Amino acid sequence: MVDQRVDGICILANYSEQFLLTDEERNTLLELCLNHVAGRVPVIVTCSHFSTRVALERALQAEAAGAQMLMLMPPYHGAALRADEHGTFEHFKKIDQAVSIPVMVQDAPLSGVTLSVSLLARMAKELPQVNYFKVEMPGAADKLRALIAAGGDEIVGPFDGEESITLMADLDAGATGTMPSALLPDLIKPVLEHHRAGHREAAAAQYASILPLINYENRQCGLRATKAAMLDGGVIHSDTVRHPFPPLHPDSRKGLLELVRPLNPVVLSWGK
Repeated sequence: MVDQRVDGICILANYSEQFLLTDEERNTLLELCLNHVAGRVPVIVTCSHFSTRVALERALQAEAAGAQMLMLMPPYHGAALRADEHGTFEHFKKIDQAVSIPVMVQDAPLSGVTLSVSLLARMAKELPQVNYFKVEMPGAADKLRALIAAGGDEIVGPFDGEESITLMADLDAGATGTMPSALLPDLIKPVLEHHRAGHREAAAAQYASILPLINYENRQCGLRATKAAMLDGGVIHSDTVRHPFPPLHPDSRKGLLELVRPLNPVVLSWGK
């Protein structure tokens, strides 16, 4: 990913299959990743957990290990356990008070939690470390626009996510970053660079050239897409996903690689 020219790396996130890892495996990956990156780019460590105590322990461990930022979803468990707005605010407040590095709130559909713009803006204004927001809910652009208006300068890092599938709309709404998978960040980054420089037409053209692949990843393959491309590019020796995830269907793999190969992202050549 460093050779993909990323500005940072997020580990132990949903696309990292974090929900399939034991605590021991999390600890191993935390140490391994931070040691291997060795400060070349900032590393964001995901510390999400329904238990505030566990999330806090993870946050402190990550900061001590050298993380430059933390990312957390709101507290949830399964389909029915959710903290209310007060509980969610207090969850982030306890972490904010315990760490000295920035915290990113992950506003993701997976949690099933509705984080209101007013709650997110309150976090930004009252919790000094909480000033990055990864918004990947339906209607992300409208929410980002409203959040930036409500939070003002306290919204330091408005990001989009979900494999950058709504990137152009989100950039137009004020997003300053995106957090895709490791499949094609080298092809996504020029979209941000063109947009930031005021060259919107160039940004849109670059985005249009990669959008079919982003769509296929997001809608057909999920987290298995990056593994399949990495296997094809010799980056990894196995693209196995852990049970109960099913393996990628051969037809889906074929369709994915048909879209990837003409674009020639770094992931297809790095290991060869």
